[in-house]
Amino acid sequence: QVQLVESGGGLVQPGGSLRLSCAASGSIFSINPMAWFRQAPGKERELVARITGGGSTNYADSVKGRFTISRDNAKNMVYLQMNNLKPEDTAVYYCNLFSVTIRTTYWGRGTQVTVSS
Repeated sequence: QVQLVESGGGLVQPGGSLRLSCAASGSIFSINPMAWFRQAPGKERELVARITGGGSTNYADSVKGRFTISRDNAKNMVYLQMNNLKPEDTAVYYCNLFSVTIRTTYWGRGTQVTVSS
């Protein structure tokens, strides 16, 4: 069983920065891709950024150049550095792991990010 716990959310002014962290526990393998999704009120959950076990990344167009996803396989951690935040980035951010061995997706409970002046 895999557990994911997010942290680092909060209230920030437009133009500010936050760093989200996700701690993974359980049967974790560094080959598993991990990702950050977000869900704003009244909207569907959407992919923000993904990182493979080898470190390849991809981002939603709306966050390219502002957000950076990274991982520390030795610590079973994944991070999302968010810079130049905008009010439209306000959402609950969820950590996601896809197990390539058992073809199962895991989710954290989410952390709230609010961008407002």
